[in-house]
Amino acid sequence: MQYLLDTVTLVRHFTGKGKIGQVAAHLLDAIEESDDSFFVSVVSLMGIMYLAEKNRIAIGLSETLKSLEASSKYTIINLSPEILQVAETVEFYELHDRLILATAKWLDVKVISSDHEFKKVQDVEVLWD
Repeated sequence: MQYLLDTVTLVRHFTGKGKIGQVAAHLLDAIEESDDSFFVSVVSLMGIMYLAEKNRIAIGLSETLKSLEASSKYTIINLSPEILQVAETVEFYELHDRLILATAKWLDVKVISSDHEFKKVQDVEVLWD
């Protein structure tokens, strides 16, 4: 299967800090042994860069990129005009999350996220608990 990791999931996974839901933890703990692959939106990387600069998280952009590059299981997805067109159809109050949700819809994959508001978005399946 293929999944999109949201920003909080990435931070918690790579830092080992913060609760990760049971389903999400099972998938993330078995990354290297599974046939699954994981997408990361460049929007999440922007969020990590910003939050690290504000000293709100314990991981920076460079460390995150090194962790992603250390495994063939991760693929970074850039924003594209096609994703932006999907974003026009996504009703969500926060722009960065809207772009992450649009990326999941465009890729047609499930999102691993603790954000319960994501579950309200049509045609997006969210995994966590």
